[in-house]
Amino acid sequence: MKKGLCLLIVLMGVLMACGSSQEAETESAPAGEGESIILATTTSTEDSGLLGYILPDFEEKTGVKVEVVSVGTGQALRLGEDGDADVLLVHARAREDAFMEAGHGTRREDVMYNDFIIVGPAADPAGIRGQEDAAQALQMIAAAGVPFVSRGDDSGTHTKEKSIWAAASIEPQGDWYNSAGQGMGAVLTIADEEQAYTLSDRATYLKRTQEGIDLEILVEGDPILFNPYGVMTVNPDKGEHIKEDLANQFVDWLIAVPTQEMIAKFGVEEFSAPLFTPDSEAWRNK
Repeated sequence: MKKGLCLLIVLMGVLMACGSSQEAETESAPAGEGESIILATTTSTEDSGLLGYILPDFEEKTGVKVEVVSVGTGQALRLGEDGDADVLLVHARAREDAFMEAGHGTRREDVMYNDFIIVGPAADPAGIRGQEDAAQALQMIAAAGVPFVSRGDDSGTHTKEKSIWAAASIEPQGDWYNSAGQGMGAVLTIADEEQAYTLSDRATYLKRTQEGIDLEILVEGDPILFNPYGVMTVNPDKGEHIKEDLANQFVDWLIAVPTQEMIAKFGVEEFSAPLFTPDSEAWRNK
């Protein structure tokens, strides 16, 4: 009898211990464990390595997997319009405002900024090195008829390029103008191979210099080259599959000071300066 009682007590203890262990594991597991969201974003955030640097922090803290679709800003916006993404991270402010005004998104926040640069071969056959006016630099390239490679993909960078050509009062066309229809990394490779000029975001250019391209920064600093990034949540009215709560959780994390501090540190070790400058409201008000 006593032996049976002792065995029962031991068994109850084991069960209680197992229950406590399972409860502890449940309590320690992130609330979003097993969930995922789709982030449609411009190629520069992926090609620069930024997302690979910061996203593990979000996934570890929340348990939510971020499925990245890296495309041009125009295509990212269309994915949002079609309800094929939960959240967007892009860089074409006028188009972002239009996206929100059309009701495709429910929330937009500033995230960060960097700048665009005009890069080209060291020989600089168009003689644009040191120009402070980006539109004038493009006028000189067109007048010389030297090769220029355009993204040609309706991206934020392509949108910016078209605005600079417009400021230069030029509609680029001819054998010298190559509309590649490619992402920034690929366009830099093409420009390097062809010893051509192109417009690039600074972050992707610096990343690609580590991988062997020889193009040089020839024009920078013109205010028209400013490059702000925004994050937007997609309107859940586009379907029950849109994960509004998780998208807002992602946005809250992205604009919070700790993540902004990560953005501020990205690239410093390799380039002695950050590749992106934090610019969320929380960061500006800290």
